[in-house]
Amino acid sequence: MNLHKLIFTENACYKAGKKITVKGIMVHSTGANNPNLRRYVGPDDGLLGENQYNNHWNTYHPGGREVCVHGFIGKLKDGTIATYQTLPWDHRGWHAGGSANNTHIGFEICEDGLADTTYFKKVYQEAVELCAYLCKLYGLTEKNIICHSEGYRQGVASNHGDVMHWFPKHGKSMDTFREAVKALLSAEEKEKEVAPAKPEPSVKPDTYPEKLTEGYYRVRKSWKDSKSQIGAYRILANAKNAADKNPGYFVFTNDGVSIYPAEQKVEETYRVHTVVKGDTLWDIAKKYLGNGSRYPEIKELNGLKSNTIYSGWKLKIPN
Repeated sequence: MNLHKLIFTENACYKAGKKITVKGIMVHSTGANNPNLRRYVGPDDGLLGENQYNNHWNTYHPGGREVCVHGFIGKLKDGTIATYQTLPWDHRGWHAGGSANNTHIGFEICEDGLADTTYFKKVYQEAVELCAYLCKLYGLTEKNIICHSEGYRQGVASNHGDVMHWFPKHGKSMDTFREAVKALLSAEEKEKEVAPAKPEPSVKPDTYPEKLTEGYYRVRKSWKDSKSQIGAYRILANAKNAADKNPGYFVFTNDGVSIYPAEQKVEETYRVHTVVKGDTLWDIAKKYLGNGSRYPEIKELNGLKSNTIYSGWKLKIPN
C-alpha cells in the first residue's frame, strides 16, 4: 500500500469534529471517469499534481454538497497508484447517506472508464491492502467490510450501486474482495508465527573481551544500518577509537548489542516521538522506519496492547 495523508481540514465534516467507534469499512467508487486523485484530494502536495479547477473536496461544501470520506485511492501525477487518508479514521464521515456514517470508515476508489483491466487490478489490490490495514488497526475482520450498494440493501446507506457496477466487469465481487482481505490478514499472521526468535547475546554487558578470536566488533551508526559500517575489529580498543573519531557511530557486538559509548546506549536503542492529534501507528512507523507495516515493532517496544494512541503520549521508536 502506498499510503499518504492530506486531511481535509477545510471540509465542514472535519470541522464538525465528531468521532465514531469504528465497527466496519464501506467501499465506494466515485461514479465519474477521472482516475486522478487530484480531482478530489488537494491542494497539490507535489505528488498529486495541480487541479486547475480547484474543485477538490478540501473545501467547506465541495460542489455545494455535504460530502467527505476518510480516504481516496487513485492515480498520482506520475501515474502510480496511491491511497490518501483525508479524515482521521475514527472521525465521523459523510459518505454513506445513512446510519453507517456513525459506524463505518468510508473510502472512494477513483473510477476510470471502467474497462481498463490494468488500472482496475492496481486499485483493487490497493483497496484490499487498505482494508487489511484498517482491520488490524481496529480489530475488524473481512466480515466487517461492505460496499455502498450492500449498505443500501442493509438499510444503513443511501441508494447507490457502487461498487457492483464496476467490480463484475473484471470478474470480481465484494465476496472475492473480502476473501482477498482475509487471505492477506491470514498471511501476515502466519509470518508472525514463523518469525525467528531474536538470538540472545553471546556475551553479557561488561564482559566483552578486549580481543576476539572469532567475530568482530563492528562500528556503525545503528545496527540495522549496515551500510553505515566504517570498520570491523577483533580488538575492542581499535573499535572504540574508530567510534571516538566519528561522532554518531557506535561499537556493536556480532549480536547487534551496542556497547560503546555506554552513555549513548539508550539513545541508540530507540528514539522518542510525541504523539500529536491524528497520528496513527502506521504514520509514525512510516515517518521514522520508512515502512508503515513495521508499526508492530513500535507496539512491542512500548508495551501497547492495542493500536489506540493518544495525543501527548511519548512513544519509543526503534532504530
